[in-house]
This record gives sequence, structure tokens and C-alpha cells, in this order.
Amino acid sequence: MNWITQKSRWQKLVMYGLLGAIALVTLFPLLWLISTALKSPTENIFQSPPQLLPVQPTVDNFFKVWNSLPFAQYLYNSTLVAVLTVGLNLLFCALAAYPLARLSFPGRNWIFIAIVSTIMIPFQIVMIPLYILTVQMGLRNTYLGMIFPSLASAFGIFLLRQAFMGVPKEIEEAARMDGSSELGLWWHIMLPAVKPALVTLAIFVFIGSWSDFLWPLIVIQDENLYTLPLGVAKLAGTFSLDWRLVAAGSVIAIAPVLILFLILQRYIVETDIGSGVKG
Repeated sequence: MNWITQKSRWQKLVMYGLLGAIALVTLFPLLWLISTALKSPTENIFQSPPQLLPVQPTVDNFFKVWNSLPFAQYLYNSTLVAVLTVGLNLLFCALAAYPLARLSFPGRNWIFIAIVSTIMIPFQIVMIPLYILTVQMGLRNTYLGMIFPSLASAFGIFLLRQAFMGVPKEIEEAARMDGSSELGLWWHIMLPAVKPALVTLAIFVFIGSWSDFLWPLIVIQDENLYTLPLGVAKLAGTFSLDWRLVAAGSVIAIAPVLILFLILQRYIVETDIGSGVKG
């Protein structure tokens, strides 16, 4: 019995060691970015062997970046675009996913297959038609122009459809017996039941919108509408590629995403929505 217990402990030790090593490899680029942002101008960031911990840590790089460029405006633009993108994406995806999951009509499965198949189409293929449509609609150099391609997503419709399909029929039938309308059923019953899926989708959409560089670069020419990725790219030209300042700007850009993930990570779990069914 002691041999079995000792073997189990060794297995756990090996598993935790392996997971720790994977976590360290995954987090190393982020740690190196933060380390570079905290290094003083006298330190060589490309020395060999590399120095992870700054010898003379300083936060002057962050203040210099923040004061030299309108990073507050970039932060506002990124926040506004990301929040609007998340809200509109959740709304349209939920509206599209509900009938595909809970209503019966001819061609429902074929419509769903057609929507999901678009996931395999790279964005670069539809980028030019989207840009032409954006210009024709007069959305170039506007916040809505940056949001336009992300108003809905095939992945979001797929995710929410699967979540809606997992809601017990008893809840739906009880709501219908109480006289709930279809829209009321969707709003008061279905959406609260799939809250974890909504939060998960919101995190994915927020991260995608926050870190998007290519589409804002194409559709935005007014520097007052620049988002943080465009602002960080501008650092390379402003300071003749000082990697400490570029790293500081990158840390400022990713900090809100990390904070959001730490706050909402507990929602990225599957909940027992069936627990609301009374026997």
C-alpha cells in the first residue's frame, strides 16, 4: 500500500513539474517583455547570456512612452472599439444562434453548415471586398468602420448555438406555458442560461478586437483614431527602434487584456444549467 502511495506521489510530482515547465515556456516571452520594459538605457538587452531580471529597474520608459505619444487617446479608441464590438457581436450572434438551435424551419441545418464553413475562409481573402464595402458605406476613418467586420462571427454563432442546444426543454416549455413570447424567452430564459458561453465569447471577441492591427491599419488614416496596436507600431519610428520603449508600450497595450482575463476566467467553465429543472 505504501508503494502505491509513493508511486502516486511521484506521478503527481512529475505531472506538476511538466505543467510548470510548459507554463514557464509559455510565459517566458511575456516575462522577457516586462523585463525589457523595466531596463534602464545603460543595460544591454541583447547581452549574452541574457539577463532576465533588470539590474537597475526603472519605470521611466512607461512615462516617456505615455507622454510622448497620445497613448491615452489610443487607449480610449481601443476600449471604445472593443466594447462596442463585443456588445454588437454578442447581440447578433445570439439572435442568429437561437433560431438555429431551438426553432424548426426548412433548411435550418444547411444554413448552419453554410455559416460554419466560412470559418475556414482566411480573413485576407475577404479583406478587399470588406474594405470596398466599408468605403462605399462611408465608414472609412470611423469607429464603426473598425467594428464593421466583427459585427458577427461564425465561431460565435457556432458556440452559442451549441450552448442553446444544451438548455433543457423543460425550462423552455415552462416559460411558454407562462405565456412568454419568443423574444421574451430568448432574453429572460435562454441568455441567462448560457451566460458562461456568452462570457467566453466576449473574452475571445475582446482580445481579437483589442489586438487587431491589420484592419485598423487599412481603414484608418486619422491618427486621432489610432488604436493601441497602431500606436505601439508608431513607437518604432518615433524613437528609432528603442526596444525598451516599444516593450513599455506593448506592456501598456496588453495589460487591460490580462486584467480582463483574470477577472472573467472563472466564467470560462461549463455550468450545470440543468440544475434549474425541478423534479
